Amino acid sequence: MKKKLLFIYNAKSGKAKMRTYLADVIDTFVKEGYRVEAYPTQSMGDARRKVNELGKKYDLIVCSGGDGTLNEVISGVMDIDKDPIIGYIPSGSTNDFAASIKLPKEITNSMKVAVKGTPISVDVGSFNESRNFIYIAAFGIFTSVSYQTSQTLKNALGHTAYVIEGVKNIGEITKSYHMKFRFDGKVIEDNFIYGMITNTKSVGGFANITGNNVVLNDGLFEVTLVKEVKNAVSLESVLEAMINTKKKSEYVYRFKTSSLTISSKEPVAWVLDGESGGSHKRVKINNHKKAVKIMSGLKKKKA
Repeated sequence: MKKKLLFIYNAKSGKAKMRTYLADVIDTFVKEGYRVEAYPTQSMGDARRKVNELGKKYDLIVCSGGDGTLNEVISGVMDIDKDPIIGYIPSGSTNDFAASIKLPKEITNSMKVAVKGTPISVDVGSFNESRNFIYIAAFGIFTSVSYQTSQTLKNALGHTAYVIEGVKNIGEITKSYHMKFRFDGKVIEDNFIYGMITNTKSVGGFANITGNNVVLNDGLFEVTLVKEVKNAVSLESVLEAMINTKKKSEYVYRFKTSSLTISSKEPVAWVLDGESGGSHKRVKINNHKKAVKIMSGLKKKKA
């Protein structure tokens, strides 16, 4: 009996590249012995719905799009009581998680990895038990950029689109939130302009800003919190500490944890894997260790 593969793709993502490669991608899957069903997403949330509806029938679920599409597919797999392996063909504008698991940028190569790569288990984060994230939950300066930037602008300018939209949002840097973080019996309380809870080696296309010794399946998040800055000199020290994780700044907290509870006096807007996570006064985040398996471009370990 042939293995079954569900291919879910965002036809508009990344300059709509998948439309050009669609026939080649399906041909590659068929040559690997799969019976393929292809499904183009119609709206936000559609990929998760499709996995919920059909995911149990398939041995492998491959998705193509940006990190948001991957988030939906992984969320769908988390919802069902079967654990199909996930393949990913990145075609978005930034594709942070793809870089962390060494996926090729070229579709002709990544489509092969999606069916012939090295399966690895990765952690998945839950956000207030209703949402999931595969690589980042963040709040504060510039976090609205990814989901407020139009798909047309992303397709036309790629990563530059985020920079343009970021400049428009420079006023956010004056906005801080009084927040309390509880984790592992500890409490951090202060005014913050930015925070990210991550399971990735790259954010916003910038590598190695999430911390040292990042492991994607150790059951721990890397947490980075940036306090309110008073002047340009302070901001410079923050930027240096963000770029060089070994450099210390009195404005930057860094730690690892498997779960944390966050509270604030006013609603704070969150972003999950580049998509809006809503505004909340209270957030509970948990790490689900090795929750899903995904095909990676990492070399297979010798027996």
